[in-house]
Amino acid sequence: MPAIDTVWWRPYQTVGAVSIVHVDVGPFPEAEACAQEWLHSDERARWHSFESDGPRRRFALCRSALRAILCARFGIANNDLAFGESTFGKPFALVEGNPAGISFNVSHSGAHGLIAYAPAGRLGVDVEERDSRRKIDLLMDTVFTEAEEQAIFAHQGLSRIHVFYRLWTLKEAIIKALGRSLHLDAASVSLPLAVLRGKKQCILELSQSPGVAWQIRDLGNADFAAAIAYEEEIFDSPRRTAS
Repeated sequence: MPAIDTVWWRPYQTVGAVSIVHVDVGPFPEAEACAQEWLHSDERARWHSFESDGPRRRFALCRSALRAILCARFGIANNDLAFGESTFGKPFALVEGNPAGISFNVSHSGAHGLIAYAPAGRLGVDVEERDSRRKIDLLMDTVFTEAEEQAIFAHQGLSRIHVFYRLWTLKEAIIKALGRSLHLDAASVSLPLAVLRGKKQCILELSQSPGVAWQIRDLGNADFAAAIAYEEEIFDSPRRTAS
């Protein structure tokens, strides 16, 4: 297994059974050199396919950190770990060719990456560096419901930017947890009223997966917006979304 002289990830938060790790994906030559040793041949080919340094670096640092975390968790060598993909392209872990008993998801933006993992259940994580130059008005109709738009436009200036990214990452985390990031209209996912009013964590049911309770949580801080969504339980009777 490759040696790790420089660690570029650290524990960030724990939410229920989900562990979240922050990955420093900014320019860091020593970490990038170490990360290269962890990548398998197919991952190196993917690394070479990126046309610019930023995406190439973020992929290498996040994938190698994920490999190190999973190898330590399962007590295996790096060569014993591989990845497959679901129908919708969501990766899953294989240990010695067999599906591993773990769920995980990865996101990165700018200088920040997040890796979320749990013993079981679907989960999604999203992180976004806030960009005050982004023309958020152009994204409203395709991403948010009318109630969500009203919640965003109730704020002004930087506060509006923060609310926009907060709700954006929550929706992205839900869509990624469902495993349909490229096949699901974001506006079809409605966030609970409690979240629009500022609540950081709540449980909801989605029409896309009836009978499943989903836990969503705002993970953002002063440096970035972030969120997770994970499958908490399956229930038989109708359950009301948090309000």
